[in-house]
Amino acid sequence: MTSYMQKKEEVKRDWFVIDAEGKPLGRVATLAATYLRGKHKPTYTPHIDCGDNIIIINAGKVNLTGNKLEKKMYYNHSMYQGGLRERTAKTMLEKYPIEMLERAVKGMLPHNRLGRQMYKKLFVYADENHKHQAQKPEVLEVK
Repeated sequence: MTSYMQKKEEVKRDWFVIDAEGKPLGRVATLAATYLRGKHKPTYTPHIDCGDNIIIINAGKVNLTGNKLEKKMYYNHSMYQGGLRERTAKTMLEKYPIEMLERAVKGMLPHNRLGRQMYKKLFVYADENHKHQAQKPEVLEVK
């Protein structure tokens, strides 16, 4: 008996929406990454992008446990000497909540062409308004 290998023409993509309000950042990111990869489907194939489209709303109201608001740091470098920029999680949550959630999910995806393809199906919004009502997304509950 052989294993089933899905072809990219056979992939059926659904739309899901995740409400991040009051939920831990890691739990939201893990659920989003799982659905973006397609690991929740019985037809999961590792070398095919068989995941779904994910919409995350209320990114600005995500929760961080412990001392992460003050202690967790986000780094960027301009590739020039002395170009290191550091931001705390509190600053990221106040000024750049979308980037904070996108970074968390992107880090959980494969770091290759396939991962970049999966990442394009992620849509993050700071509040509850999004422009994908026409796709009729189903609600995913974070545990």
